[in-house]
Amino acid sequence: MAIRNSEVHTSAPDAASEVKLHALDYWRVIRVRLGIVVLAFLLVLLTTGVTTYFMPRQYRSTVSMELKYESENMRVFEQNRAGGLDPRFAPTQFEIMQRKEVLYPVIDKLKLVNRFGSDAGTTITKELAYFKLRNLLSLKQVRNTEVLDLSVTYTDPVAAATIVNAVAESYQTKKREQKQELTSSSLFQLNSQLEAQRTKVSELTAKLAKMRKDDPTIVDNENDRTIGVEDPRKQVVASKEEEFSKSTTQLAALNSQLGQIEKLKGDELLRAIPLLEINDPTILKVFPLYQEAVASEAGMMNSGLGRQHPKMKSLRAQKDVYARQLTEQIDSVRRSLEIKRNISGTTNENLGRQVQNLRDDQRSLRQGSTDYFELKEELIRAKTVLGTAEQKYSSESIERNMPQVPAVIWEKAEAASIPYSPKVLLNMVLGTLVGLIVGVGLAFLIEYLDTSIKTMDDVESLLGVPVLAVVPKNIRLLHKNPPDIADAEAYRILRTNIEFNRKSADANTISMVSGGPGEGKSTTLCNLAYTCAQGGYSVLIVDADLRRPTQHKLLEISNAVGLTNYLTTNLGLDEVILPTGIENLSIIPSGILPADAVGILNSQRMSDMIAELKSRYDIIFFDSPPILGVSDGSVLSSEVDQSIIIVQHRRFPKAMLKRVKQAVTNVGGTVLGVVLNNVDLRHDPNYYYYTSYYHYYTPKGKEAEAPAPKRPAPKAAPAVGRSGAPSNDY
Repeated sequence: MAIRNSEVHTSAPDAASEVKLHALDYWRVIRVRLGIVVLAFLLVLLTTGVTTYFMPRQYRSTVSMELKYESENMRVFEQNRAGGLDPRFAPTQFEIMQRKEVLYPVIDKLKLVNRFGSDAGTTITKELAYFKLRNLLSLKQVRNTEVLDLSVTYTDPVAAATIVNAVAESYQTKKREQKQELTSSSLFQLNSQLEAQRTKVSELTAKLAKMRKDDPTIVDNENDRTIGVEDPRKQVVASKEEEFSKSTTQLAALNSQLGQIEKLKGDELLRAIPLLEINDPTILKVFPLYQEAVASEAGMMNSGLGRQHPKMKSLRAQKDVYARQLTEQIDSVRRSLEIKRNISGTTNENLGRQVQNLRDDQRSLRQGSTDYFELKEELIRAKTVLGTAEQKYSSESIERNMPQVPAVIWEKAEAASIPYSPKVLLNMVLGTLVGLIVGVGLAFLIEYLDTSIKTMDDVESLLGVPVLAVVPKNIRLLHKNPPDIADAEAYRILRTNIEFNRKSADANTISMVSGGPGEGKSTTLCNLAYTCAQGGYSVLIVDADLRRPTQHKLLEISNAVGLTNYLTTNLGLDEVILPTGIENLSIIPSGILPADAVGILNSQRMSDMIAELKSRYDIIFFDSPPILGVSDGSVLSSEVDQSIIIVQHRRFPKAMLKRVKQAVTNVGGTVLGVVLNNVDLRHDPNYYYYTSYYHYYTPKGKEAEAPAPKRPAPKAAPAVGRSGAPSNDY
């Protein structure tokens, strides 16, 4: 009772530290499955290393470019744009760089169809080469600058530098051609107006010359001044002519703007929106969204997403909606401009007629050379307009003919000497992390799927019976070693717990059962019997495992005569009880099993033998065959007083242990408790406190070197009375 009280007294602090012990379970799982963790880690790390080693080396070459806004060199419509680089400008230009108009010349120039085809080991089309080249490109904008880094990553460093330089030059050429085309178109419109004005001046000059020829009375000594009679309607005519001139200029501007819109189609029209001087609110609202969609699409493709990716499809659909809205709105603007042009044309014609009528009226009032000088005034005005237009055309032509630089290449790409990828250090670090994660995850997965017996709590919660002892792994046979060996302490605990847990002193027949073979049942029985005999009990071992008898081998005695001989012949009980050479310990070996003697344990003679042995010995241990393998184990459990279940740690599933108990109870047997056998204390430190104090009892120094005391010779008749049994206080 003192032992029980001490256990109750120490259980309170243990409960307080139970949470801390649970935190160590994670480390315990890793220690138990350390081999799997290390194996998974090494496999992942090896796979990473081999994959990295065999990955093709990629080299990256970069060209630095400074992109210019189109409005800086193109001011046909005199746009006013705020300074600074639009964050959507660079992605938009990168999208332009990836178009076929820019990349096809590079493919033709460098013969990339043949190069990429040889890389793939097959013949490819120009379009496939285009997609391959497009995937090689990447762009990065230098923060807070207008400098962009265009890069190409390829297996050949020289080819990578050549390709990226060619792409930059092709982009330069394409942008320059586009700007020159827009410039030529604008100058053509302006030149048409100049030709019309020159024609008018020529016609007026011819009329004046004819009038001087036809009328000799006209004397004109001042070529640059008007000399004529003053006309009170002259100011009215001048005002109306000025209004007519403004109307003509407005009509010319509308024609020019409408001509630009009608000439540009598709993507070119959308890209030229900033140059068309369209102040429509819808276009001003939708165009930034369209630019942002174009930039986002370029960013996604640069990150490696394919054109069929759901995000790319969604973004492309959104961009198409914006493009359709812009196209429809531009069409609406075009129709509006046409209406304005028609109205302006009608107004201009009306003003022209009004001016002409005023001039006719004024001319009718004049006499002699009045018509001549009026015509001369008109010629002077026409020359003034022509001179102003020619000056503007000349200045615009000079500015347009100046070198246009849409993109400045500040640093050409050079062949890289160090591979850009694979990144060995990064891959190995990631492989190490992934390997650890996979190893630890696999360990916990296996631990989760493992339904074997791991702890005493598993046993007690599953079966509702106590764990009588925890036997460490690699226990030796006690009778072949000194009596003070540390391995004996586990069996002393088992012996004590049997005494405390069995129903009474008369319940002295105990069978050792297990669910399957190899769980250490026979060794446990032999060592327990030896420990009980050392404690003063008269102990008998009955090897009832007739299928695979073991006890005679453990105790090194003959198996010629034994239990089978007693049950199948008329031999007496004393003739089959053999001494073992160990004080207080005897054995009935299994004997040789006849071929026709299967099931002999289920007999009246067996029951009578057990009843007689109960009166001769203090404790009788029966070595039983696996209870789930054959019927002999269940029969034996029904004959003895109590059964002890031997469970090997982390071997068989919990369901098997539950069936073992059911097999015992179904035949009317009683389960005394469970022995948790073969526990590896190195991997399961939770059990260490069961055996850590063994060395406390181990002799030290000279005591450890003293030889074991010589055992007395075995008695001829091992039957011992119960008077020598120890008390329960041991």
